[in-house]
Amino acid sequence: MCNLNQNVGSTTWIEKIAIMNIDGHCLCGKVGFSLRSEANWSCYCHCEDCRRNCAAPIVAFFGISLEDFSWRIEGGAQEPKFFRSSSGVERFFCDKCGTPMAFQAEHYKGEIALYAATLTEPSVFQPKFHVHHKSSLPWLATDDSLPKFQESAPNTKIPRSKEIWLVMKRQIVIIGAG
Repeated sequence: MCNLNQNVGSTTWIEKIAIMNIDGHCLCGKVGFSLRSEANWSCYCHCEDCRRNCAAPIVAFFGISLEDFSWRIEGGAQEPKFFRSSSGVERFFCDKCGTPMAFQAEHYKGEIALYAATLTEPSVFQPKFHVHHKSSLPWLATDDSLPKFQESAPNTKIPRSKEIWLVMKRQIVIIGAG
């Protein structure tokens, strides 16, 4: 018999199962998604495109491999509507309530970036760095200790978020247990 609280490496079986059920959705619930792995990275973005797309002074998002991601859309569509905001960039949104959901860019092959606020439990999201910090709005103070890249984060120095995802898994188990 399997003990679900038995440690496996640094996580328990319950935590391993919890990662299989991380999901998110739009405001009205028409568009949702499920994740089946850890995030590749997580950050805040200050670029004008992200700010305007989300009508927010800063945007928090994370990248996930396409093979570990799936959309759930009321009505059976394969993916939500999208807007081509620039060459090679598609920004997905719910066509019923307008919630921005994700973006895909040709320069991030095999990956999709999801907005952290669309997670069912967004409080467990923990960014690892800032990008396009030179475009940050002067009235928004971001005095955290995270690395602040003036443009995009260099591929060789992007802090990976596996340890953050482990924290997310633990918090989801705790949230779900209450």
